[in-house]
Amino acid sequence: MSDKPGYRRPQAGTQPDYLHPAYQSTNLRSPSQPLVFLPHSLSEITGPTIGAERVNEKDNDLTAQHEGEPQGERIIIHGRVLDENGLPVPGILVEIWQANAAGRYNHKRDVHDAPLDPNFTGTGRTVTDADGWYQFQTIKPGAYPWGNHHNAWRPAHIHFSLFGPSVLTRLVTQMYFPGDPLLEYDPIYNCVPDTSAKQRLIASFDLEKTIPSYALGYRWDIVLRGRDATPMEK
Repeated sequence: MSDKPGYRRPQAGTQPDYLHPAYQSTNLRSPSQPLVFLPHSLSEITGPTIGAERVNEKDNDLTAQHEGEPQGERIIIHGRVLDENGLPVPGILVEIWQANAAGRYNHKRDVHDAPLDPNFTGTGRTVTDADGWYQFQTIKPGAYPWGNHHNAWRPAHIHFSLFGPSVLTRLVTQMYFPGDPLLEYDPIYNCVPDTSAKQRLIASFDLEKTIPSYALGYRWDIVLRGRDATPMEK
């Protein structure tokens, strides 16, 4: 990776390490050999392109994908995808997946005994507009036990995936909610050493985006690279 503007390495401590023993899964999946540097080619820097025609109209409204209303607190999450200079990045495919209001994923491997919601699948997608904006309407996810350590509970969170121009591989991260007491105990959140970088994983309450008597609004901007980059999973 070169030192040219736009391709600076992230500042030390702002991204999670491959090996973080408190998060036990990294003990098995972290690399055991030195990483191999692969220079970027022009096609990698300029592509791939994601067409808006691949996203359906209701893909970003997780509350309207079934016949009935899902259970739980309705929320609206919006924000901008930005580059290292604070400029918008259009045409980014943003996908999310999450647990339901009871803290259970709609997946066969989730054995948590919380109830499933037949009107909530927990997945959505959208493409950023010309100014880098994205938006989802969904249900606030519940906390859930995850077995990493004694009395381990994941704080409420939503998984994000980003893919598009100048993104060499799918970027995956997690968004958290302000004031969650479980953040202090969560090894995944705390695998980022830099305090200010960790704060970039927490959305802010947005009263202007809140719909009266209907849904609370949250804003979460995602910075793809540079010294203010959003921490990404590895």
